[in-house]
Parts: sequence; structure tokens; C-alpha cells
Amino acid sequence: MSIDEIRESSPDFMTDDQMREFLTEEGVGVLGLLDEGVPYLVPMSFGFDGDSTLYFVFLLFGTESRKETLSDRAGQARFLVYDAESANEWRSLSLTGPLREIEDDEWTDLRDAMENAWHPDVFSAADPMRGIEGYRLEIDEWTGIQHGS
Repeated sequence: MSIDEIRESSPDFMTDDQMREFLTEEGVGVLGLLDEGVPYLVPMSFGFDGDSTLYFVFLLFGTESRKETLSDRAGQARFLVYDAESANEWRSLSLTGPLREIEDDEWTDLRDAMENAWHPDVFSAADPMRGIEGYRLEIDEWTGIQHGS
């Protein structure tokens, strides 16, 4: 393999603008929370404020929620967003930052940001909900790589 072929097959780092655009286009990713030293991974719809904050809505079923418990005690969380069109065309963005429950006066920000979120239909037929909670992740660090995009 030549140097040019290696360069062409290597991923590129995404710019801040590309990462913001990617977060605006996508509406689902994977939230990672620490659970006794092991990552607890859960697919999540998310909203992005266009700047530095992701928003999540937790639909709560049953008497307790592992996701809610781990989120409430997490200082930091990791979130992964990716899109894989093919083996030669993909994007991946990893974010870290503090995760906290939103305050009552932040629900308008959450609603505005959630316009791009992906929402599955499965919950309309689920058991009665106990409630909903809103969370936000302030992006401290992000790294995006892409290939062929």
C-alpha cells in the first residue's frame, strides 16, 4: 500500500463546526454511565442546543430506573453519536461532560433542543409511566472522526 493510499484510507478529525452540524443532524446516540466499574450503555434520543449542551428526556417506568439512579450519581458521562453509511463512509463523535437533572426553568431550553431528537414508537404501548425527567450534558470535551464524509 502506498503512502497516498494510506492517507486516503485514514480517518480525518472533525472540526468544531462539523461536530456541531453532526449533532444537529442526528437525534440518537449511546449514553455511557459508570455502574460499579463497568459501563452501563443505553441508547438515547437527544437534543442539541447548537452550542455546547445535549438534552435528554428520561421516560420513567416502574418503581425505579437504573438509568435515573446512575445519572443522578454520575459526576461525568460519556455520549457517543455515530453514523455508518458504509465501510468507507462513516462519522463518530464522542463527548464527555457533567450530567445533571435540569431545573424547572430549563424545560423550555430542553423542548427547543429536542426538535431534532429521534423518538421511538415503542413507548406509546408500554406500561404506564411514573413520570419524565429532563437531563443535560454540558460538553467539556468532544472528539469527532470521519471517513469519506
